[in-house]
Amino acid sequence: MQPPLQNDDLDLEAAVASARPQLVEFLSHRPEWLLTTCRRFLPGRALDGLDGITNHKERVSVLLDLLEKADPAIWKQFAQYLCMECDLPLDLEILLMSSAGEGNLSQKPEARIDGSAWSSVPKGFARRRHCGSSVSDKDAKQQRLDSAEKYRRLLIDSICQRYGSAEAAGAAAQQQTQPLAFKQAFVNLVIRQSKAFRLKERTDKPREDVMGAAEPEECAGTAVKVSDLFRSVVRSGMTKVIFLVGKPGTGKTMLMHRICQKWAEGVLPQFLFTFLFEFRQLNLLKRKLTLKELLFDLFLQPEDSPDEVFQYLLENAWRTLIIFDGLDEFAANMNVSSSSKGGATLTSHMSISQLFADLCHGKLLPGCTVLVTSRPKRLPDFLLNTVDLLGEIWGFDHEKVEEYVSHYFHQHSFKEQAIAHLKNNTKLLSMCQIPALCYVVCVCLEYLLLKHQMSVELPQTMTQFYIKMLLIFINKQREHVCDEVTQLNCNKEAIWGLCDLALKGLEDKKLVFYVDDIPEHVKEFASLHGLLTVFEVKTNSTLPGTGYAFVHLSLQEFFAALCLMISNRVDKNYLKKKFSLKSRWTLKNEVKTEFIENFHIFLSGLSSKECRTFLMLLAEQDEAWVQDKQDAILQSLKKLAGTHLTGPKVIELCHCTFETQDLKVAQHIGSLLNFKYEFKNFRLTRLDMSALVFVINSGQDLTYLDFAGCLMDIDCLEVLAGCKNIEHLSFRSRRCGDDFAAALSKSLQGMECLKKLELTGGTITAEGMTDLVQALSQCLQLEEINLQDNRIRNPDVKRVMDLFSRMEKLKKIDLSNNDLSSNAVFLLAKEVIACQNATELHVRKDTVIIYFSGLAGKVARSLDLGWEENTDHVIPTRHVKLCLQDCSLSPHHAKEMVAILQSCPCLSEVDLSGNNLGDEGCSCLLESLPWIPISKQLDLSQNHLSVNGICSLLKSVNTCQKTVEVQVSLCRETAVLRFTGDREFAAHPPREYPLFSTDDQQHGEENQTPTASKKIRLTDGHFQACDLEKLCAVLKGCSSISELDLSNNFLGDEGLLQLFQFLTNLKMLRSLKFNDNQISLNSVFFLAQSLSTLEHIRTMNISFGHTQVIHLKFWERSRARSMSRWRSSFLAHPKHISNGRCFRLRDCRLGLEDVIRLCQILAQCPQLTEIDLSGNSLSDQSIEKLLSFLPYFHHLTLLSIRNNAFSPRCTVLLVNSINLCERIRTVEVRSGENAFLHFGTSMRSQKTSCRVTGCAIGQGQVDELCSVLARRGWLAEVDLSRNQLGDEGLRCLLDHLHQVPITCSLNLSHNRISQDGVLQLINAFATSGNTTEVQVSLCSKATLIIKLTSRDDPRKILRLAKCNFQPEHLEKLCLLLEKFTGLTEYISSNNNVTVQAAGRLFHSLRKNLGPLKIGIEEPWVCTESVTNLLDLAVQAYGNITEIAICKDKHLFQLGVKFPHCLEKVESVVSRLNLYKPEMKHTRFYQRVCEKCAQLQELRWSHVELHNDEAEMLVKILLPLPELKKFVLTSSSIMPTEIDSLITGLQNCQAIEELNLGYMELSSATIPKLVRGLHEMPSLKRLILNHNSIGNDGCSRLAEALRIMHYMEEINLSHNKIGDPGLINLAAVLPATQNLKRIDLSGNSLSPAGGEKLMEALAYCKRTEELLLSRNVFGDKTAVKLALCLPHMTNLKILHLQNNNIGPAGGMELATALVACELLEEISLSENDLGEGSIRALSEGLPCFQHLRRIDLKLCGITDDASKSLSHGFQQCPSMEEITLSWNTLGDRGARELASALTEMEKLKMLDLEKNRIGTCGATKLAEELAKCPEIQSIRLWDNPVPKGLAQNLTSQDPRLCFSFY
Repeated sequence: MQPPLQNDDLDLEAAVASARPQLVEFLSHRPEWLLTTCRRFLPGRALDGLDGITNHKERVSVLLDLLEKADPAIWKQFAQYLCMECDLPLDLEILLMSSAGEGNLSQKPEARIDGSAWSSVPKGFARRRHCGSSVSDKDAKQQRLDSAEKYRRLLIDSICQRYGSAEAAGAAAQQQTQPLAFKQAFVNLVIRQSKAFRLKERTDKPREDVMGAAEPEECAGTAVKVSDLFRSVVRSGMTKVIFLVGKPGTGKTMLMHRICQKWAEGVLPQFLFTFLFEFRQLNLLKRKLTLKELLFDLFLQPEDSPDEVFQYLLENAWRTLIIFDGLDEFAANMNVSSSSKGGATLTSHMSISQLFADLCHGKLLPGCTVLVTSRPKRLPDFLLNTVDLLGEIWGFDHEKVEEYVSHYFHQHSFKEQAIAHLKNNTKLLSMCQIPALCYVVCVCLEYLLLKHQMSVELPQTMTQFYIKMLLIFINKQREHVCDEVTQLNCNKEAIWGLCDLALKGLEDKKLVFYVDDIPEHVKEFASLHGLLTVFEVKTNSTLPGTGYAFVHLSLQEFFAALCLMISNRVDKNYLKKKFSLKSRWTLKNEVKTEFIENFHIFLSGLSSKECRTFLMLLAEQDEAWVQDKQDAILQSLKKLAGTHLTGPKVIELCHCTFETQDLKVAQHIGSLLNFKYEFKNFRLTRLDMSALVFVINSGQDLTYLDFAGCLMDIDCLEVLAGCKNIEHLSFRSRRCGDDFAAALSKSLQGMECLKKLELTGGTITAEGMTDLVQALSQCLQLEEINLQDNRIRNPDVKRVMDLFSRMEKLKKIDLSNNDLSSNAVFLLAKEVIACQNATELHVRKDTVIIYFSGLAGKVARSLDLGWEENTDHVIPTRHVKLCLQDCSLSPHHAKEMVAILQSCPCLSEVDLSGNNLGDEGCSCLLESLPWIPISKQLDLSQNHLSVNGICSLLKSVNTCQKTVEVQVSLCRETAVLRFTGDREFAAHPPREYPLFSTDDQQHGEENQTPTASKKIRLTDGHFQACDLEKLCAVLKGCSSISELDLSNNFLGDEGLLQLFQFLTNLKMLRSLKFNDNQISLNSVFFLAQSLSTLEHIRTMNISFGHTQVIHLKFWERSRARSMSRWRSSFLAHPKHISNGRCFRLRDCRLGLEDVIRLCQILAQCPQLTEIDLSGNSLSDQSIEKLLSFLPYFHHLTLLSIRNNAFSPRCTVLLVNSINLCERIRTVEVRSGENAFLHFGTSMRSQKTSCRVTGCAIGQGQVDELCSVLARRGWLAEVDLSRNQLGDEGLRCLLDHLHQVPITCSLNLSHNRISQDGVLQLINAFATSGNTTEVQVSLCSKATLIIKLTSRDDPRKILRLAKCNFQPEHLEKLCLLLEKFTGLTEYISSNNNVTVQAAGRLFHSLRKNLGPLKIGIEEPWVCTESVTNLLDLAVQAYGNITEIAICKDKHLFQLGVKFPHCLEKVESVVSRLNLYKPEMKHTRFYQRVCEKCAQLQELRWSHVELHNDEAEMLVKILLPLPELKKFVLTSSSIMPTEIDSLITGLQNCQAIEELNLGYMELSSATIPKLVRGLHEMPSLKRLILNHNSIGNDGCSRLAEALRIMHYMEEINLSHNKIGDPGLINLAAVLPATQNLKRIDLSGNSLSPAGGEKLMEALAYCKRTEELLLSRNVFGDKTAVKLALCLPHMTNLKILHLQNNNIGPAGGMELATALVACELLEEISLSENDLGEGSIRALSEGLPCFQHLRRIDLKLCGITDDASKSLSHGFQQCPSMEEITLSWNTLGDRGARELASALTEMEKLKMLDLEKNRIGTCGATKLAEELAKCPEIQSIRLWDNPVPKGLAQNLTSQDPRLCFSFY
């Protein structure tokens, strides 16, 4: 059953031959002795001819050849004689003795040389050596040799008996008790070699499975034989460590036994001694040992002379093999400290781990060979640098499986049937590649075939096989076959005991058990059925014991898992705790807590439905109990899928899922893994692939499989062929060669959903490509193929393209890094052009990518069709892009390239950059350019062009009419040509200015056919003035140039002068850039002068900053020709001013003379509308001189001077400019360094403003400043905020206020004004006749605003906030107020006014002649009761007309009327007398009645009304005859009192407004309220928001509204009203003809109710405000509303925020809104309107002449809609506020909006928060904002603007707000 290893596997003759040189060297020093000896062993004639050989080594070699060729017996006699007579080196002596048959048990007895053979030896030769050593040394050595040889024979006999050598052990092996289970036939295993030094790199990675995560590119060498493991064993003194890893069941232990057996048979002659230790037995040792004790006590004790034997072992260590099996099973710590540091001694007692470490390090028995096996989960650190050879045991492949099965079934007639059954079952075949599982499968298959030869149904999973095997083993020992239930019932107790034993062993890290550990009935059961193996255990030299172990660790794991599932002691929580995929390590070098490999897999398998009956029988529980445990495992399995798992753990998870056979679980796990599986650098078996395919195929979702560096057998691909849900498949490994490609080709057709295939980093050649391409051409669904980094050569290219062109959906092929030559590149280019579905070839160095259109439908090839032949055909729709970068193309390739390019009629882009074409090659291409059909771009960058080559490029502008742009840079080696087909560059820019009348068309140029404008960019070329002449000569013929960029050269002043002489020839020029050309200030004056000489210059930007900028923009030539007519018609057509000219000179440091010269030049410039002189360090004198020229700039609209420090005097000079030029409308000076002068279009009187903020203006400048302002007659607005006036400056300024003749707003905020200054201001206010309002706040806002008027305005308003008044200040304030007779409104907020001070204040305000409003805002308002506040109110003089108590705002406000007179209140008093017996405080109430007899408005908010106060409200205040407005919101009142309140409202006959918002009216209150509404005939406004009225309440209110004909406003927002309530309300709306405002926001209204509402609104023609935000009306309601809007011509406010309106409804709504021309406010925010709706709304904006606010927040607005929106906003003359926040506007959109700002004269706020505006957009907004003095804020929070830029822009203009608040 166990075939021996092959002779060529372990060859003795090869070992002897390897020692031949050493023997020749030894005997060459004794030639005569050798010749004499040979004459005794060989016939004389055989030695003839030796005399001619003089070289000793040659003679020795010939003699040895003669001895070897003679009879074998003669060689053996010679070898024995040589060893006895000569003092040979010990290793050579042992080898010769072995070859002579001394002690070789593998030889037959008759073949051995016995003593009688010595009789043939010539006389005189005895068994003695004739060396010079003493007799005692010889005897000692001989004794050591004899003892060693005796021990060696003893070892051989022992190993033969232990490991079953049939030849040597004979009957002994038959008598040994062998277990039934796992008694396998031995078949050679598949072993792969690796490089051991890679171990260090792998263990540094944070992987769980150190060996499992091995680098397979290194780990997976070629297959090795057992002999290869020991081939390099030589006498070097260096210990050799061989490490073999293998997964459970791959046959590691059996292989070790086999090696020992073969050594005993003599096929490993390089080893004299072999020892085998199993770590699971070494675990039992508790004491420390010496090396001698380890070898002799634990393995085999010599019969005698142990010291001699041990000494011989030490001297011949290199011929000793020590095997350690099962390192992963070692329970003790195994770390680097285990190796003794002080130097090991032979007598040192050490632990097993120390002994093992010192043996591996060579500190003990140096030179020996150590062979270690382990599962792939354990490798101590000290082994990392000591392993010499690393191998992995793979188990079986297909051939080995078949061989094993053939051995197993060799006695059965159904052997072929069994083999065929396995071959036809992919899953079984995958299992059988693990030898242990192969045995289990064979056992089950044998049993089933014996019972049912015709029909065999094998289990599906490993767990089910183990269950089946257990039942079969039990059944085999029974005399009568019985069913499974009977079997289990009979052996249930024994199985329970075996399960407990297995689990306890794993938990205690115990794999070997003693007799006392196992109950007798369990031991008998397990031994009988071959489940336990019995062996001798040695813990010391005298007391060997008996040990028991499960025949395989996996069997112990199976029974342990079974224990958890059937034990009553194990609950679900413990079960979940035990189930894990992850290894748990306490410290880096400590071992795991459990020896588990398949434990979790068995647990998963036992949770399957198929195992439920088996578990129920064993556990004696019902199905629910078992299912509960199974569900716990399945839930844990699902939970693990949601964690981060490495590749090996994903495979383990798939194995567990496969074991469950549960498709729903597999689908769930697949979804949690996101259908993407990435496996890197570990080996995958066929069984792994089967489990993976099971999970993938269980679901419907497409998956991505990525195998990077994973080693796998080719038969894994057969399994993968059954995976139908793969969308993306990737292999990256050098081992993917032609065989792999051929195998994969067979599997691809089964992958029906595969769209992307990657085979990269492999060794695929033409052979593999043939199979692969043929297979792929049948996969019509493939879209992308990646074959990077293989070995595809030039001849394969054509075949690849030919086959791939047939794939209809293919989009991309990647052939990069395949060593393709330039010839292959040209061949590819031709093939791409010929292949009609190819769209792009991208080649750059080693990168080669081909793109295809991926369109369905087959297309024909046109390899031989040229451009001319296709002229009659339809122009192809495809566009081909050729990118041949860095391909080493030289000038001689140019003609071939031209021919290729001319053959393709549909080229879009050609990129030839990075080659070596030079001037010659590029000229060849450019000469043929008119005949090359490129539609977009030709890139010739980095081709070593000179100036001559650039001239050739420029000539192409003339020779090739389709050229629209040339971009060249010598420094950056850029050379790009763009053509008319490139829309981005070829499209004509939109006309920025209106066309002129037809009389301008009389010139010849206008009547010619327009030529496409062209752009030339010659930048970074180091051109000098001398080069410009050559360039200009070429450019003269390019009259159609629209943009010319000569930046970053060295042209200087001379070059600029030459250019301007040539400039008149460029008749279509619209942009000229001359940046960084080293020009001087003289050129600045020359450029400024050109504004007069060249009338078509529109904008001139000059900067001498860090980067020198010269940028000129030009009018269209038709605009320039009409300049003369413009001069004469300017006054008649002032609109032309918006099309003026701009001069910007920045960062130039101009002196006084420079400024004068510049102003003189600019004054001659016609139509100059903007001058910007920022950053020029202008002095006060320069600015004064500049301002003196202002009257000469007749058309100027803006003068900007930014980043220029101004002194206070200079600031006054700037303000004085309003007296120098009457056209100035605004003077703005900010932060002492930014000044803007805005001019009007005429000298007519208009509003003029002066804003001087943050300029350090103090008391010293006030007189001068006031004098300047007085000369102009003051202004409409003067802003002096953020200066340093102080109290004295304020006093000085107040002295001048009486001189102000017109209405003026004076802002003095942030000027360090104190309380005394405030009192001084109030005193001036009291006596001033032209001051109407004073507003002061001394908090952080530091507000101080004074409003003056020249009209007879009766208003006198005083607002004081947070002035921190002390008692003395308050007393002075009261005294001032006593003299204030005309005050109409006094508001005091948080000024430390106490209740007593408020009374004093009310007493002071008694001399007014008209109405007075008094407001007190202090914290005590919130704490005082309503009664106390009313008591305070009645202290005021006059009749109270208004009482407002807003405790949330701490506000107490009164309205009083003067003079005080007692009105008739008899009716009120008489009513009061009626309640006199029930009411308290009658005197106080009478006083209230008297004071409030004329009360018209009662507003209370957030008050808490007690019983008395509520009673007073109901019985005294509400019945007052003139009460028209009653507001009670968010207040607390008892339920009984609120009923009284509602009842009391019935007495309010004159009330016009009722507001009970936020009062939480109950359902019982609503009917009472309705009854009260019937008694209010004058009610116009009903506000009941936030009251949870609901449908029923709304329906009741609707009934009341039927008779309320004067109703103007209904507010039922946020009341949980649904469609039923809305429908009832809509039914009565047509009757309310006076209705102006409807607010139904924040309800639950859907399209059903919305449509009814819209139908009713069509009859409400007076509606002015419609607020319907935050409902769910949707598109249907929006469409209905669109139909109603034409009838609502009075509509002013429309709010539809967040109403689920989409593009369909938005379009209809936007179109219909144009009928509402009176609209002032529109809110459509938070609706996904779509681009079409936004465009329609934009087109309608010009109709809204009154529109002030528009809110389009969160409407999905993009840059595409920005242009139309901006144009529409410009047509809204009343626009004040635009909200476009939370959209996707970028820089383009921001630029469009910025361009429109100057046209919106009333705009105050633009909200662009939370968009995508970057640097360019923000800069443009800031630039245009400077021209718009009326805009107050542009909000840009949370846009991608760099923080530094945002801070810089805000510092220049605080109106740009980048913060949230």
